[in-house]
Amino acid sequence: MILTVCLSPCIDVNLEVESLNVGKSHKILSKRVFFTGKAINVAIGLARLKVDSFATGFMYEENGHQFEQELHREGVTYKFVWNKGRVRENYKFIDHKSMLTEIDDISPMVSEEKQEELIKLISRLSPSCEAVVISGGLAKGMSPDFYGRVLSVVPSNVKRVVDSEGERLFSSLKYGVDLVKPNLEELERSLQRSIVTQAEMLAACNELIKFGTKRVLLSLGKSGAIIADGTSAFYCKSLNVAMNSTLGAGDSMVAAATSALVKNASIEEILRQGVAAGTAAVTSPDSISFNKDKYEEILSTLSVTEITDYKF
Repeated sequence: MILTVCLSPCIDVNLEVESLNVGKSHKILSKRVFFTGKAINVAIGLARLKVDSFATGFMYEENGHQFEQELHREGVTYKFVWNKGRVRENYKFIDHKSMLTEIDDISPMVSEEKQEELIKLISRLSPSCEAVVISGGLAKGMSPDFYGRVLSVVPSNVKRVVDSEGERLFSSLKYGVDLVKPNLEELERSLQRSIVTQAEMLAACNELIKFGTKRVLLSLGKSGAIIADGTSAFYCKSLNVAMNSTLGAGDSMVAAATSALVKNASIEEILRQGVAAGTAAVTSPDSISFNKDKYEEILSTLSVTEITDYKF
């Protein structure tokens, strides 16, 4: 079983309009609602790969039960720490020019008592798991070192996967991590510098390895991804597909990569499976995850290239 930890769930409301003009009335052409959160998306992706997944984290009393219904439909086991208030709602407006305008809500406050309750829950659940995945933002009132607090109660024989950036990421690395999955923009923000060339990307991956991760899976969006472990590095180009939605693509990559990781796959295979799932996700406009058949179709076409001039 793989445990995923979601600290800031959200409801994404995607609205398509003819045009978006401030101060004007608008008619909605289409509306899609997703019950999401990075670690929740990972749990769903794992379930679609037929991997036992367990979602935990914070949830909110007023509208959180809709997440339980969604997870139940996907075959994901769950247990949340419940709080007063509502899950935050993010609104994404897409007009006829394919311009995206986002309005992001703020998360309700989570007390220190509730934070400690979640830590105790993870300490009970994690010993029976093969891996723990922690990803995404924090609820209001939380310190970035909460990532480290989570990993501090995870047994050393349980694999640890982190998808975050900045202080949250570095808090995790203090406790040792098996895999981190930043995208290029997150890596730049974390290391506070521009990263352009492949050599700069590999140097940045090595820096994270020195901080405390065994592997870095660097997502390059539609260009594919790089993986490095300090001794070797590989690149996998993404398949050219119709891009219907990027929602959940990174989380799909984490799900497939984690599935491969717990099976002790090579880093080449972790990379290949991660890219296949991320690519499959962008072809699914009505889902936060991917179709397994599409994933397997894409996976069969992907190849991995070793980066032979990798400098250690």
